[in-house]
Amino acid sequence: MSVPEWMTSDPRLRHRHHRPATPGVGVDFPSWVSAGVRRQLAAQGVPRLWQHQAAAAEALFEGSSVALATPTASGKSLAFLLPILAATAEGRLGFATPEPRQRLVAARRPHTALYLAPTKALAHDQLRAATVLGPDTWKVTTLDGDSDQQERRFAREFAEYVLTNPDMLHRSVLPNHQRWSQLLGSLRFVVIDEAHRYRGLFGAHVASVLRRLRRVCRHHGADPAFLAASGTIGEPADLLHKLTGVTDITVVDTDASTRPELDFLFWQPTDDPHREAADLLARFTDEGRQTLAFTTSRVQAELVADRARHRSRAPERIGSYRAGYLADDRRRIEAQLQSGRLTGVACTNALELGVDIAGMDVVLSCGFPGTVSALHQQAGRAGRTGRPALAILIAKPDPLDSYVCDHPELVFGAPVEATVLHPENPHVLSAHLAAAAQELPLTAADSEFFGGSTTTLAERLAARGVLRLRAGGWYWTHAQRAVDSIDLRGAGSNSIEIVDAATGRVIGQVDPSAADRTVHPGAIYLHQGEQWLVESLDPESRSALCRRETPGYFTQAQGSSDLRILAEERSTRLGAATVALGRVEFTSQVNAYLRRDEVTGKVWDSTPLELPERAFQTRAVWWTVEPSDLDRLDLDARELPGAAHAAEHAAIGLLPAFAPCDRWDIGGLSTTLHPDTGRLTVFVHDGFPGGAGFADRGFELIRPWLTATLDRIEGCECEAGCPRCVVSPKCGNGNNPLDKAGAVGLLRLLVG
Repeated sequence: MSVPEWMTSDPRLRHRHHRPATPGVGVDFPSWVSAGVRRQLAAQGVPRLWQHQAAAAEALFEGSSVALATPTASGKSLAFLLPILAATAEGRLGFATPEPRQRLVAARRPHTALYLAPTKALAHDQLRAATVLGPDTWKVTTLDGDSDQQERRFAREFAEYVLTNPDMLHRSVLPNHQRWSQLLGSLRFVVIDEAHRYRGLFGAHVASVLRRLRRVCRHHGADPAFLAASGTIGEPADLLHKLTGVTDITVVDTDASTRPELDFLFWQPTDDPHREAADLLARFTDEGRQTLAFTTSRVQAELVADRARHRSRAPERIGSYRAGYLADDRRRIEAQLQSGRLTGVACTNALELGVDIAGMDVVLSCGFPGTVSALHQQAGRAGRTGRPALAILIAKPDPLDSYVCDHPELVFGAPVEATVLHPENPHVLSAHLAAAAQELPLTAADSEFFGGSTTTLAERLAARGVLRLRAGGWYWTHAQRAVDSIDLRGAGSNSIEIVDAATGRVIGQVDPSAADRTVHPGAIYLHQGEQWLVESLDPESRSALCRRETPGYFTQAQGSSDLRILAEERSTRLGAATVALGRVEFTSQVNAYLRRDEVTGKVWDSTPLELPERAFQTRAVWWTVEPSDLDRLDLDARELPGAAHAAEHAAIGLLPAFAPCDRWDIGGLSTTLHPDTGRLTVFVHDGFPGGAGFADRGFELIRPWLTATLDRIEGCECEAGCPRCVVSPKCGNGNNPLDKAGAVGLLRLLVG
């Protein structure tokens, strides 16, 4: 039994789900897998394939695009490596290919393949797996921002299997596709690994890049099949279609691999959940159980690791891992974890995207990670053959985590949610159409790749002078590259470097979009257990100067925001309210920061800041209530703002249960008299320029979403509101005012 006895009778244990071990279903290798590859796999302890591996490999080898959605550690990599190896290293393919435009190229490299990962670190990890399996003559390489000119030339002119990322494809390969014609003209397979990561705004950008890739490949005489690999998600074929536009898709989503016994616990702390995560990490580490503790922020990854070290008998065996570390630091931590030198690691999901980690004894998820699929993917890191494993959700005191603890059937009984992305987001697609026009003249026929709005958007770009219409289509006529104005991550093209003011050493990096909140003057920046006080932030030089400090506090940024309706696109009635969906302009500014005691979390003081105002257009769902209906509530004018504010907080907290987003991907605003509506209005908006599809999903599911919101507030045992119902950790107004009872009455007007 994997659950320690000391946990079984603890009142903090809210739910226990036991998954028994399963033996797996093995099948023989497909006939086209060569004897050499079979011998190599047998030597690695793989004498046969799992049934789902064989099904995916066969479909891809025969030329069908494949949506492969099975749990972590189910062997997805081998499923796509086998057909890629057969085609690129051995020259065998199960389907006819288009006639390449350059016959000499076809003679040299008849078949090539691309592997795309969200990060270059994961591509390097996959390179290691490929080189172990393939022959010495197989020309395999990575292509990323660290590749020198010689490595890029090898990838361009000789490599048969290139492992890269969407950013490199977008910035280097597609704009220079004529130089890459040898690779693109013989491209047979494209693997999209960790496909569930491509959601929201990032997903919309990547969808445009992949459609540009299909278009350029078609120009050079190729029409590759795609394989999207992901953990368990809903509607995997729909995700692959939205990402690429392909329609001939084979779905493989039934796991046939051996699975060890796993106990999944819901643990609701009475104290700070991060402190309890640190306690559990230290205790399991001391028991000799290799443990990962997933946190939801970079700061908490550092704090949890530091607290665990102080509680452990072997602090040197506990580390931290998050985005922003330099490459050498990441590689060192990954190697120590895989070798067993590190027994416990507190991390963000950056670890999942850096190396294919599996076989942990325990996985802790400190806070619901936003979606059921993400929770299953984290838990899937636990389990070694023949050893029982343990996964624990440590609930945070917020509406979503509390709702999940009250409704475990959402995790273990309901279908896993689908990934949300909006590939025809006009803010995103317009920029990529300009890039596509620079690659090849854009025509109405390209709606095959980019969708029905292609012509309309191209005409708008021409009217703005971005493109020029000529006889052959729309052309890019500017000297600069179109791709240089597009950042796939939506955070600016250049990271802010965090620099030790005493030595000039770069200790870390942060996205420009997060700089105002994380490295503003006076901020405490945490890096591998060390505290740094930020002295200055200079966006122009892309640097933040800091010095080592141990001040006894951490900092939390505060800000103000405003929202203006630009266009209402759809509306519906819900009880006494009108619910609308449309485009809005969101304006925000970081204007102060709190100093909080690092032990108790209590606020010491607030310090004002003078930072620039930020504005962008996005999408929102909002609901309004007429004054005559508000009269039915037992509230006076002074209580209405608190009621609307509390309802807004709870709704934001619960939307991730219905649209696969994180609460940090969305925002909100509430007012008793909005100038654009003239009524009490509550907004929930996407947190990205152009929108990411989350507000649209909220509009579609408005009744169940707000019904769950009302259920959570009414079901909370607190008297006046708490983090489990209406108090928000990201509120720029310090959670003032809030009226829990008023929020209940307001939501009852909507859903009864």
